[in-house]
Amino acid sequence: MSTQLDQIVGKAKSNPKLRFTSLAHLITPEFLQETWKQMNRRGASGVDGETTKEFERDLDRRVRDLCERLKQGAYRAPPVRRVDIPKGPGKEGTRPLGIPTVEDRLLQRAVARILEAVFEADFLECSYGFRPGRNPHDALRALRAVIVTKKVGHLFEADIRGYFNHIQHDWLQQMVAHRIGDPVILRLIGKWLKAGFMAGGVVTRTEEGSPQGGPISPILANIYLHYVLDLWFEKRVKPWCQGEVYLTRFADDFVVNFQYRRDAEGFEKGLRKRFGKFGLELAEEKTRLMRFGRFVRTDLEKTGEKPETFDFLGFKHVCGVDRGGKFALVRIPCVKSCRKFLAKTKDWLKRHMHWKRRDQQRQLTSMLRGFYQYFGLHHCKPKLDAIRRAVARQWSLTLRRRSQRHRMYWSYLKSRSWFELPYAVSTCHATV
Repeated sequence: MSTQLDQIVGKAKSNPKLRFTSLAHLITPEFLQETWKQMNRRGASGVDGETTKEFERDLDRRVRDLCERLKQGAYRAPPVRRVDIPKGPGKEGTRPLGIPTVEDRLLQRAVARILEAVFEADFLECSYGFRPGRNPHDALRALRAVIVTKKVGHLFEADIRGYFNHIQHDWLQQMVAHRIGDPVILRLIGKWLKAGFMAGGVVTRTEEGSPQGGPISPILANIYLHYVLDLWFEKRVKPWCQGEVYLTRFADDFVVNFQYRRDAEGFEKGLRKRFGKFGLELAEEKTRLMRFGRFVRTDLEKTGEKPETFDFLGFKHVCGVDRGGKFALVRIPCVKSCRKFLAKTKDWLKRHMHWKRRDQQRQLTSMLRGFYQYFGLHHCKPKLDAIRRAVARQWSLTLRRRSQRHRMYWSYLKSRSWFELPYAVSTCHATV
């Protein structure tokens, strides 16, 4: 089955205008079983309450039955189970998450694989989110290369207000139809978009938006911004600008670097109009134009000002200098990332207060190493050490709460092997 997808990839690359009119035949029991092996089978259950283990017990029959209903046009997309999750420390409100049923999740992932095979040939280099073989570190590496080596001095930082909730169904289906002409695939996507969500036993139909949580959502979100932002930037903005200009996008997070301020101001005006056409809106409180680049620090020193900073993909970006006095892009974990991680460890310790000490150590070690793995860039060592100390303090307070007659003072804990937590390596990702 993967060979057939490779053939689709080859055709999509060789002919950018080719419209695929026959794709549904790829969704066979064998294709669904192959897709099942690639899925996260620890996900929560949907509105029907069925778990992945229950579905897997009779996998052969279930995938055959699913394929049969697809052929007959009898498949009905059930509503997703809506769960509101906290946005994180320092943020008010919640973020809606849509959890499909296990069967629906499997079919969504199968269709997503087909869409990826077609649209990966179209997606541009500036896009990094939810794409095979690409990750946040690739986006950070590309952004660093632009700031350090290109003639840019102005940066536009943007945030799309409630992006996933405001994707326009009609526009999205037209965009998908540019490359997909198979009516079965197009109808499935339409069913998922209009399936709605269930909350408190009540089903609400949706006229816009793509619920986060389903396997189909990331590729659909990428297709939407590919046409709304990436292609428009490449075909319209770049030729119009008088200086160098670069876009770096990861899912719905993006920054744009400019050589000249007038280009940046023109882009901002054009972007608002462009987004308005497709039902999107910039969050004013998180959108700004600033001076940022190799020469900014020197220019601002004449007026006594300091360069502004910005956050992107969890890192705070700072115009700094190296030991030789030359420009250096300093990236450290931003305040939001640190607070979110420490809130997570604190919550885990609270819920597992009475676990054995060695088991607590193993879990905290795993959590810290995951944090180091992502944030272990050059310049981050002091901040990572501070996070380690904060986790150690949380753990010590948790241990003291277990008994009023505790001995868990620092002088005692520091000498215990079971209280040791790993240190971060100075540069885990030296090339990022």
